[in-house]
Amino acid sequence: MNPAQLLKHFDRIAEAPDAVPRLRRFILDLAVRGKLVEQNPSDEPAAELFARIQTEKAKLEKNTKSRGVVLKKPVPPRIAPFQIPVSWVWVTFGQVMISRDGERVPVSKEERNQREKVYDYYGASGAIDKIDGYLFDKPLLLIGEDGANLINRSTPIAFMARGKYWVNNHAHVLDGISEQFLKFVELYINSIDLKSYVTGTAQPKMNQSKMNGILIALPPEAEQKRIVAKVDELMALCDQLEAAQSKREQRRDRLVTASLRQLQDEEGLTPRRQDAKEEKQESLTPRRQARQGNCLSSLASLAPWREPVFLQDIPRLTTRPEHIKALRQTILSLAVRGHLVAQDSNDEPATDLLKQIQAEKAQLLKVGGRKQETGLPVVDLKKAPFNLPTGWAWARFSELGTFGRGKSKHRPRNDAMLYDGGTHLFIQTGDVARSQGVIRTYTKKYNEAGLAQSMKWPAGTLCITIAANIADSGILSFDACFPDSVVGFIPASMFQSARYFEYFVRTTKENLLAFAPATAQKNINLEILNAVLIPLPPLSEQHRIVAKVDELMAICDQLEANLTTTQADSRRLLEAVLRDALA
Repeated sequence: MNPAQLLKHFDRIAEAPDAVPRLRRFILDLAVRGKLVEQNPSDEPAAELFARIQTEKAKLEKNTKSRGVVLKKPVPPRIAPFQIPVSWVWVTFGQVMISRDGERVPVSKEERNQREKVYDYYGASGAIDKIDGYLFDKPLLLIGEDGANLINRSTPIAFMARGKYWVNNHAHVLDGISEQFLKFVELYINSIDLKSYVTGTAQPKMNQSKMNGILIALPPEAEQKRIVAKVDELMALCDQLEAAQSKREQRRDRLVTASLRQLQDEEGLTPRRQDAKEEKQESLTPRRQARQGNCLSSLASLAPWREPVFLQDIPRLTTRPEHIKALRQTILSLAVRGHLVAQDSNDEPATDLLKQIQAEKAQLLKVGGRKQETGLPVVDLKKAPFNLPTGWAWARFSELGTFGRGKSKHRPRNDAMLYDGGTHLFIQTGDVARSQGVIRTYTKKYNEAGLAQSMKWPAGTLCITIAANIADSGILSFDACFPDSVVGFIPASMFQSARYFEYFVRTTKENLLAFAPATAQKNINLEILNAVLIPLPPLSEQHRIVAKVDELMAICDQLEANLTTTQADSRRLLEAVLRDALA
């Protein structure tokens, strides 16, 4: 592995998922296969080293409580896991390691709390506490005996312990002929797959017998020293790369957060009261084109009254999915606050629109012979979330159309009598959660009996979940029934669709979650949802807002696609660099 080559390409390969952890694993893999450093013909062969280990092992075991198997010659495996250099030999763990497990003494947590905190107390995952006594006073290799990490290997399972320390019975304690040899075994164990030596899945465990059967590719002693030194050098380089990557991402995160916050800061926005025609004439052109071209020019139109400098760097800044998620939320926040498109003084104000809706609802109630709905209290503007632009008004769902919970009266709800031979589509909260704004999937189909105990909502209905996944939303693309864990909203006839209201729900989801009780099954009720204030723009402006949001969301989709492509390219480059390193 050439550090210069790694550094040369790292800016690009770092975009690959888990780039540095993969490099670490690759370095260890090269090391234990004899491909990290050159072999030296003058090195003492590993077979002779193995003979010396057997002699030293026998001497050391006389001073311990453990006994091992002594073999004068290594026994090659029937099927080698991989090819090794000619100067190396295959051995088993039990042939070259000295177990000191018999000297481990567990101490309960309660007892540890009553003793002074002086020496490290080790378990399967490293030092987990301090204790006033110690069992060992020399460098030894510890290997976790149990735990999920034996299988998923998210962190090293083998580690060196130094100084005076105590070890419980969750970590194997191993001795060897030298600290250098222990360090080589440490990196070896951390590089290989241990699944075949582990028993159990719910509670994985590697007992001493299984551990002793681990195959180890043993290099000459001199080469071991070179391998350990090279691994230390490259791991230090990975530490530097990881630190630089983390610092860069933190800087990007701060910049994205600050930039989006600036864009949403109403005090920093110049009032925009020009007509739509004037907006078109005064819109700004980006000063320079970023690599994602037309994405940038469209994003600049987020704020047509001026061009925030950071918009030039949006494609470069949105390097992670969470950045684009934040950008989407910013777009929606600007939309429902009246800062996404220009207001037009010729637009009919929202108050007139509300009067038309009330008149329509009154006529429908009269024709249907139903009672007049109970009126909602007048909106207290002092308690409104934010100030509205001129021509806008606050409203609530029940004031803007038909609003109510779904129905599914029969229990149990999964009774086959409701579904056998069914043709009426039935959705659940999961269909809404997965919809990304438009519900295209259904869970089951009601038959006539199922439909009779439920009710069917028309395509175009806005669905909002009030149980399980709180405040997920989506618009039905077909007629469907749904249970009372979903609320339906059918906009009054003057609205083209429920799309503006679906966008609004996305901006308020976090606030709606705050209304959910702190129980295992979080939910909110219809009353709470109907108390939510909706910023209602004039109808013409609402159409412009929806069109602009649709346009910008499509750009965000493109940004995500570009990000996926960049990561895929980085992954391919990483693989190429690693292949070159192997060559």
